[in-house]
This record gives sequence, structure tokens and C-alpha cells, in this order.
Amino acid sequence: MAALRRNDPAQYDDLADQWWQVSGGFAALHWLAASRGEHIPPAPAPGAVLVDLACGGGLMAPHAARLGYRHVGVDLGEQGLRVARDHGVLAVRGSVLAVPLADRCADVVVAGEILEHVEDDVAVLAECARLLRPGGTLVIDALAATRIGRFLMVTVAERLPGGPPPGIHDPALFVDRARLLAAADELGLDLRLVGLRPSMRDALAWRLGRRDTVRMKPFRSTAVVFAGYGRRR
Repeated sequence: MAALRRNDPAQYDDLADQWWQVSGGFAALHWLAASRGEHIPPAPAPGAVLVDLACGGGLMAPHAARLGYRHVGVDLGEQGLRVARDHGVLAVRGSVLAVPLADRCADVVVAGEILEHVEDDVAVLAECARLLRPGGTLVIDALAATRIGRFLMVTVAERLPGGPPPGIHDPALFVDRARLLAAADELGLDLRLVGLRPSMRDALAWRLGRRDTVRMKPFRSTAVVFAGYGRRR
């Protein structure tokens, strides 16, 4: 079998059985999902909607449920969507560049681990703005287009336990933070960026089998992994 190219979506199908394995190929995505959940307010009313772009296997499901949201997940991968449905996600097949949902349908939009996988990250941000109701919450996370970011997240991380599966990222698609912030402002989004890193103590305990998850902690630099927290004006 020929090797898959970097950022090939078929890799997610090949790893579909690992979505909910806390020590599998998607371990770090569990850590990021929990971090996103910490920055989402409780549902403002019954039936409030959280739209989860590139939802994969639905790792935001327990966090959306805990906060009281109707969890709508959008993804192109059929196998991931089947897994997401099994975890209570209302799964919708579609592109994050043209989401098949109505304008202003969402109280919260989550776009985690997707901006660094598309050719046009600003187009995804525009879809986030379109979907959000005024005052709605946006939570994103992504990888920064820096030399240190590319080195640590590709050259180093792909060789580490709990790191991204080899070839899952194309460093050419990593995100220009200044461009993202400028686009957010033009789209009516108040957005601030915060660096993220795993807790080293938790990561060691996780590696030794003493923890199921690792806390993501704020970090002064956004040059590697960063989150974005914002609202629709």
C-alpha cells in the first residue's frame, strides 16, 4: 500500500477505532477537548446549540452534554461521524468551508484542530462568524506557522507517545496568527489568542499509566500550540 501524503483525510479513517482510546493516536485531542470545554459557558437556555466543526469522533460530546448543549458535529469523514453518533452527537456530513447549517444557528462554535488542515483558514473563520448568534462564543485551537512550531509539532511531536500520528499535519498549512486576528476583527469577532502546553507532571503520569488525561495549561507564547477565545459582536 502506498504511503499517504501529509494531511491526507484518509488517515482519520484508518485510525477511526482509536478516537476514544485515551492512549491511542488521538490522545492529545482528548486533552484539547477538555481544555475547550473549560472555556465554554453553560448553555444559556434549553436547546442551546453547540456546533463542533471537524468534530471527528465527537470528543467534545461529554463536555457539550455537561454544559447543557445540543451538540451538532460537522465533518467530512463518514467513519468519524459514525463514532460521533454513537456518543450522542447530531452528526452532519459537510465541509467546514461551506457548513450546511443556517446563519446564526449556534450559541457556541468550536473549531478545534482544523485551521491547520485547510488551505483557507480564514474561510473557516468566516463560517464560524456566520453560524454564531450575536454574543455567541467561539473557541478554536490551532498550530502556529513558525519555525519552532513546525519543528516541535512535526519533527519532534510525531515521534513522541501521545503526539500526533506521523504525517497527520502539513506544516505548510500552519496558521498565521496575525492574519487570523485581522480577519476575525473584520468578521465581527472579538478574539484573543492564548498559548497552550501540556502539564509536564500530568504527561509523565499519563505515560506511566497513572492518568487517563493530561491538562492543557496556558502558556505565555502562542508560537507553537494556541487557543482562541472570542465572541460574535
